[in-house]
Amino acid sequence: MDRKDYEKRVDFKKLPEHIAIIMDGNGRWANRKFMPRTMGHKAGMEALHRTVETCAEIKIPVLSVYAFSTENWKRPAEEVNYLMQLLVEYIDKEIAELHRNNIKIMITGDYASLPVECIKSIEKALKRTKDNTGMIFNIALNYGSRREIVKAVNSIAEKISKGEIEPGNIDEDLISSLLYTHDIPDPDLLIRTAGEMRISNFMLWQIAYTELFITPLLWPDFDRDALMQAIWSFQQRERRFGGLK
Repeated sequence: MDRKDYEKRVDFKKLPEHIAIIMDGNGRWANRKFMPRTMGHKAGMEALHRTVETCAEIKIPVLSVYAFSTENWKRPAEEVNYLMQLLVEYIDKEIAELHRNNIKIMITGDYASLPVECIKSIEKALKRTKDNTGMIFNIALNYGSRREIVKAVNSIAEKISKGEIEPGNIDEDLISSLLYTHDIPDPDLLIRTAGEMRISNFMLWQIAYTELFITPLLWPDFDRDALMQAIWSFQQRERRFGGLK
């Protein structure tokens, strides 16, 4: 089937409630075009703009994107600094349109450890969009799922030490309530670009029964047709959550 044909087959009455995306392949996209890696990240921001726009248009309730992981600090300082600058540029450039489209920005991760300029831009965006009632645009920044789970465990240990809960009362709902994502549903569909077959420490708790879609497209090449293909594929699945039909 031609990629452009998938949108015609998508049932827009049965869309995923929450789509999560691991945006991968910016560097490889740039290398293939004999460009600096920074140009790949720049092109990746354009793909992000397209994806947010499409998801808001078709009324996906929640879109989460893995923008910067706790492991990404291991990259060369020059590249990390550029990514931080690009984050500020993206927020400052897009915030007016996001707000106009009633999109609410949410941040998952320890953004307080980012550079001061990033924190200022993030908090300005959070404040401006906090009362919006449209799509939630959740950006995972300085995020690692294992760190998130450890943080939740430490919170539980503190509650036990204060006598607020008994060890026997620890359950899945309690742990979920202490994660960054406690206010949004778990992802129904996780898309990973660039053909990589791994999760990369992203929402390990939340994706227990998430449907996976891996595309060979590098992130800067990801477009509306690719999104529709992923949604169509999701709609062909039978979700049983460990049970029988």
